Amino acid sequence: MNNIISNLNAIKQKLGGVKLLIVTKSRDIATIKQLIAAKQFCFGENYLQEALPKFLALADEKLEWHFIGAIQPNKTRKIAEHFSWVESIDNAHVAQRLNDQRPENLPALQVCLQVNIDNDQNKGGVAVDQLLELATVIEKLPRLQLRGLMTIPKKHATLDERKQSYQLMKQVFEQLKVKGFTLDTLSMGMSDDFELAISAGATEVRIGQSIFN
Repeated sequence: MNNIISNLNAIKQKLGGVKLLIVTKSRDIATIKQLIAAKQFCFGENYLQEALPKFLALADEKLEWHFIGAIQPNKTRKIAEHFSWVESIDNAHVAQRLNDQRPENLPALQVCLQVNIDNDQNKGGVAVDQLLELATVIEKLPRLQLRGLMTIPKKHATLDERKQSYQLMKQVFEQLKVKGFTLDTLSMGMSDDFELAISAGATEVRIGQSIFN
């Protein structure tokens, strides 16, 4: 068994039913095929141009592709056409474009709102105090289905700081549910802290480095 598959199996044993999204940016098609053969079907991409050849090469596979990077408005059409999920929506303009450009023959685009939980100026994401307003807008868009929230902690945050951020994310998530939003996805945690995120309530973790090391 090669390292990638042994790493995958080791991580799966720690998930406890939490969904695993493998981040495949900068990974080649042969590597993704190894993961598919090991029954991994959910993948995350940060860059549209890098993802497009992968869609073409793997078109016969039943895969769930998540867009997890910053969204440029001029890229929304291709994102809406090719991805099953978009986890990084943080403004109504991009949401409207994705809704309008989602092909009618496809199911509604499953979406998460990216929350800037640490008020980090170097990160994308909607501020917590503007989250309710954005969620309300998205609920009214017929070609989008709001599934939950996503966050990326600030760079160089200590584990204690990340724990606080993840616990706060869980509170914000639950508050939206109390307000009537039907949410089931809290996407947080990466290679170096996914177990911490799971303990705080993550339902999905996004892992790349720990799989491919």
